[in-house]
Amino acid sequence: MQNQNKSLIKGLSILKSIMKSTKPLTANYLCQTLDIDKSTMSRLITTLVSEGFIEYVENSKELVLSDIMKNISQKEIRDKIVGKTSALLDEIFYLTDECSYIGILDNNAVLYLNQVDKSNRVLKTKNSIGLHAPLHTNAFGKILLAFEKIDLKTLDLKKYTANTITTVTRLQKEIDLVKQRGYAIGFEEYEFGLFSIAVPYFNNKREFVGTIGISGLSARVNQDKCHEVAKQIFNLVNPVI
Repeated sequence: MQNQNKSLIKGLSILKSIMKSTKPLTANYLCQTLDIDKSTMSRLITTLVSEGFIEYVENSKELVLSDIMKNISQKEIRDKIVGKTSALLDEIFYLTDECSYIGILDNNAVLYLNQVDKSNRVLKTKNSIGLHAPLHTNAFGKILLAFEKIDLKTLDLKKYTANTITTVTRLQKEIDLVKQRGYAIGFEEYEFGLFSIAVPYFNNKREFVGTIGISGLSARVNQDKCHEVAKQIFNLVNPVI
């Protein structure tokens, strides 16, 4: 109990420092001013961010106070999405033997809400829950671009590999193809050796919610097989269409 109280006091001191500051603060600055070691600081900041009290300034390591009420509402919505799709992710994993994901749009990026990997492989897929990925670099992002209203000109089409789409014209053609097929494929566009396959996910009212699919080593699934697997996932996720 005493250790819990100490952690709570340290967490509150971090929160108060960020609340009082007129500019964003970094973890290093907070470590120095509050005399908290880096390991403890990292754990406390992760907790405060995950609970919606603070957040990172986009594409930086700087921390600011969050809109807590908005975040609580978002968390409830996202928890419901995770709850409603967990069984579906299980089915997709057993269908493909690849790690399955549910992703949504968040700040013009893919936010991975949940993933399932029940394989016995020695090298398993890294935990991506809570992480973001650029929209133009993977199948999940392409689905979001196809079904959400996003101005492509606002995106930073950064090049990550030789396969990354880096022009608006080419990206638009890819999105048009995704709409036509009903699924998206990403093949070594974000990281060499990795592929991704995704389809749209709708709620019972046929409202677009997010994107569901798989990701894994491209050595296990070649580009031709990707299309076959994509159709299987689509039929599983959208059996009525």
